[in-house]
Amino acid sequence: MTEYLVATSSVHVTAAAADYLEDYLDPDEDSLVVVAVREPGRLTRDAEDAINVARARFGTPAPTVETREGDTVPELLAAIDEHDPDEVVVGTNGGRAADQGVGSTVTELLRRLRRPVVVVPLPSFSRP
Repeated sequence: MTEYLVATSSVHVTAAAADYLEDYLDPDEDSLVVVAVREPGRLTRDAEDAINVARARFGTPAPTVETREGDTVPELLAAIDEHDPDEVVVGTNGGRAADQGVGSTVTELLRRLRRPVVVVPLPSFSRP
């Protein structure tokens, strides 16, 4: 049994994580938690849309989903501490068209976590 945690901030990140996990996630054996963080100053819809995509893409059994509010890195670290997943899946960046390369949140998570972290590329439709 593998426990996965997907950290997401957009529908694009959730879709990329779903694409990656379709080859690994065994719905009969593994567990999945999807965590979206509502950041101060960002549209609250982003986190809610990301969670809705998770429910649609991951199907049955439905993943455990959480929406947290606050600063992204501390909230994700708290969720990771609480759920203690075997693997954390993140997108390269926030998934907005203007984002390029690996973002500051992913960089900070990679620096601080002592467990496997998979950074999935975002779909090409999220680029300008």
